[in-house]
Amino acid sequence: MVTNVNRDSSKTHHIERHVGQRIRERRTMLGLTQQQLADLIGVTYQQAHKYERGINRVSAGRLFEIAQVLGVEINFFYEELDTSGEIMNERQRMCLDLARNFTRIRNEKHQDAISTLCRVLSEQEKTEVGAA
Repeated sequence: MVTNVNRDSSKTHHIERHVGQRIRERRTMLGLTQQQLADLIGVTYQQAHKYERGINRVSAGRLFEIAQVLGVEINFFYEELDTSGEIMNERQRMCLDLARNFTRIRNEKHQDAISTLCRVLSEQEKTEVGAA
């Protein structure tokens, strides 16, 4: 059975931006720069930047290469796809910024301290919510 797909360019562009955002999120979590990603997938820095911004479409083959380099399955890039138009909320931006900054900390003791702090604060939140 063949289904007629409503071709809405704004939805298509939204998907491209979402995929680009997921590429950026994963790259950042791994502590890679755009230049490093570009080198790993064999494109220029400018092209990698355009992929992440959703300016240029990522071909199926290139997305496969990106997935391999970033250590994820292809479906990772489509997870959390919201068709309502909101790509990333402020909380997600904060988490991404936290991950980026954490990977820049070279001192393992400092990383351990931050990790412990987050765990203690989250456990405290759980206890406070459970008591309420």
